[in-house]
Amino acid sequence: QVQLVESGGGVVQPGGSLGLSCEASGDISSFDAMGWYRQRPGNERERVASITQRGYFYYADSVRGRFTISRDKMMVYLQMDSLKPEDTAVYYCAAGRVVLRGIDFTYWGQGAQVTVSS
Repeated sequence: QVQLVESGGGVVQPGGSLGLSCEASGDISSFDAMGWYRQRPGNERERVASITQRGYFYYADSVRGRFTISRDKMMVYLQMDSLKPEDTAVYYCAAGRVVLRGIDFTYWGQGAQVTVSS
């Protein structure tokens, strides 16, 4: 089993910055990729960014150039800059394995609220 614990989030004004952190523990050999998803009000959960152990990055078009994912051992971070009101969502940390079709995320954090509002 893998446990993911998120920290960060909060309320920020449009144009501001915020950071999220996630610490993994447990059977760390069971995953080789980590990422961040979000669920905006009334929308399905969507992948925001991900990073594999081999250093492959993914960013959703809506956040590319504004968000940065990074990883350090058992920590994964999401730096969010130039935030917009439409970035308001619950952000989830995820971990999983690289498979033929992409990444199979099987472990999830509890979620962290990010609110962008003036």
